[in-house]
Amino acid sequence: MNEEHPNAALTRRVFAAFGKDAKVISAAMARDIVWRVPGQTVMSGEYHGRREVVAFLQRTGPETGGTYHSELQTVFANDDWAIAIYRALGHRNGIDLDVDQAFVIRCKDGLWQEVTAVPLDSAFDRFWA
Repeated sequence: MNEEHPNAALTRRVFAAFGKDAKVISAAMARDIVWRVPGQTVMSGEYHGRREVVAFLQRTGPETGGTYHSELQTVFANDDWAIAIYRALGHRNGIDLDVDQAFVIRCKDGLWQEVTAVPLDSAFDRFWA
């Protein structure tokens, strides 16, 4: 039986804590983390540092009346990278979201250093418009 790579285990911990434990999420990030969300939506942008990234993630609750959540599908990881494929679900402004998405995560010293969100469906833009 193969053991899971530590960066994959880290990614699983972050997903398990999403919407539940901001301290666990913050502890998984480098102090100078950079988080990128493409597009021209209310959530798009580049967020810097643990505090700013956690505040950004916490906005998903108020923006969706608490309906936004994610279901991790799979994680691939090595010493430098993790790729998380997940299902994003929620309801906002009369629009339901149920799409696959990905995070491309650069890892360093056992922490998330950079995260780039990769929407895999144009419904992401409509939902967050």
